[in-house]
Amino acid sequence: MSEQVAHPHGADRLCPPAERAYADALRAGRIAREDAREATCLIDLGLLHPDPAALDWLLPTSPQAVMARLLRGVHEDIAASQARTGVVAAAFERFAALGAPAAADSEAIRVLDGIPRINAAIDDAIAGCTTESLTIQPRGIRPEHILSQALPRALDMLDRGVRIRTLYTHVARHGPGLHDYLHQLDGRAVEVRTLDEVTDRLLLFDRTVAIIPAAADDTSALELRHPALVEYLATVFERLWRLAVPLSDAVPAATDFEGITHRERVIAALLAEGHQDAVIAQRLGISVRTCRHHISRLAAALGSSSRTQLGVRIAQSGLDAHPR
Repeated sequence: MSEQVAHPHGADRLCPPAERAYADALRAGRIAREDAREATCLIDLGLLHPDPAALDWLLPTSPQAVMARLLRGVHEDIAASQARTGVVAAAFERFAALGAPAAADSEAIRVLDGIPRINAAIDDAIAGCTTESLTIQPRGIRPEHILSQALPRALDMLDRGVRIRTLYTHVARHGPGLHDYLHQLDGRAVEVRTLDEVTDRLLLFDRTVAIIPAAADDTSALELRHPALVEYLATVFERLWRLAVPLSDAVPAATDFEGITHRERVIAALLAEGHQDAVIAQRLGISVRTCRHHISRLAAALGSSSRTQLGVRIAQSGLDAHPR
């Protein structure tokens, strides 16, 4: 018996010499072995077989038999694929069960990419808020158009009996838009307090969902629903709230230390911590130019002629501690 030869095609896709020889064999009922020498693949594929009565001739296998054999192979392949599919599905069902806690945790921290998704998440949280809204707004004076956009949301929450508390920096007091905004809320359950500096933006609703920034340019945020994280942020807010000054009260204007203002004392403490002018300005919600003006006044009051000497004088005078 001759050795089987591997061919690049199957019975369903014959090479040209094999296709011609098989067609000749079907028309004539047989084909001389010599005439099929360029199509030995037909024998290997079972489309031609020797004539028992005359070994120099080859007989063709009927197309119906060939088709039945090919279809049987297809059915076997489908059955094998279905069996493999079942095995894979069963395996990943086990993996899914093992990963259920992780999936739950991923729902507790959701990344919001892009302003539209962030605004949609805020709208959903506001719509579901029923008792309390806590907000921290850094960066100084809030633009009037931003406050105008926030007004309908605040009115909607107030109509539902939600208590609103917001923390700003002291600088926000100088923006007329904030006072107009509060006036339009008509003295309802809205409380505003200010601090020298606050944390990054925080939106907290019913102590169940919080939204915080995830990028410096505000194009990405995190929606937090993990109870421990949300409670931690609520605690941070409450501690800042106790230290803050109600908007109806005056901010400490000056200290008894050679006319250095309260803000300059805060800047002195931040300089002592090693912060650069731009960082200090951002934390206090003021411009870098205004920050440097206060630093110049501070240097003049302490009699220092360089930044290094200013740092020494701040430490010597006790101004390196944040004022209360």
